[in-house]
Amino acid sequence: MITVNGLSHSYNKDGKYAVKDVNFEVKEGEVFGFLGPSGAGKSTTQNILTGLLPLQEGEAIVAGYDIKHIKNEMFNKIGMSFEQSNVYSKMTAKENLDFYKKLFDVKTKDSQELLDLVGIGDKANVKTGEFSKGMKHRLTFARSMINNPTLWFLDEPTTGLDPSIAADIKDIIKRENKNGVTVFLTTHNMYIADELCDRVAFIVDGVIKLIDSPENLKLQYGEKLVEVEYVKAGEIIKKSYSTIEPKDKLLLQDIVGNYEIRTMHTKEATLEEIFIKVTGRGLI
Repeated sequence: MITVNGLSHSYNKDGKYAVKDVNFEVKEGEVFGFLGPSGAGKSTTQNILTGLLPLQEGEAIVAGYDIKHIKNEMFNKIGMSFEQSNVYSKMTAKENLDFYKKLFDVKTKDSQELLDLVGIGDKANVKTGEFSKGMKHRLTFARSMINNPTLWFLDEPTTGLDPSIAADIKDIIKRENKNGVTVFLTTHNMYIADELCDRVAFIVDGVIKLIDSPENLKLQYGEKLVEVEYVKAGEIIKKSYSTIEPKDKLLLQDIVGNYEIRTMHTKEATLEEIFIKVTGRGLI
């Protein structure tokens, strides 16, 4: 669905690159996460792939189209939800979507149904200048679905949303992906990436450090531990033991055989911990 080779971009064309020699492939039907801190090159890459920035160096194929020679037909196939909401403040929510529908040459979704889907259906006839930041973000997200895209670009889709609404947005993404939509997700939120992505790319200072599935990353970089909580002499004890070290395995066996176990579960590294270990950088 997306193939990128040698992608580089310099805003000032001064030899300082926002992204440098970026290479990756997004398979049809997967959720691909582009993960990194602010300023890492995530949005720059997305903007090039969606035609908002010109291609300077390298090659990229998006939804079957060479972005060196973008055709209008490509935009019928892709949807874009931006981190910074860009809605027409003097139009109502429904007017925003109805206006946007006219830009496409394909069958579009019903505006009211989309507003209902993201939880602002009761605000359909309210001018968006009166909307909160979170409501504008939901409207931008709804707009990105209006042309039934087969490739969906999502830039920080849960930013500024309360946990309940964020959960609804994640459920929508999962459902659309289950129905065959390919998702390119840019975020610095490792929790949403872990929950949604089939594969992730770590990008720092415009350079991709690695690409793999969250599961493989946890197996490769995470410590293999079991955390056990048990009762000994009336006291509750909580410790972690290695599942590899022979000494720890014997201790764990002794605890299981001789004490009351309250809780026991494997402990794996989070994507954020792995990101820091691999890149030496935090996500802020």
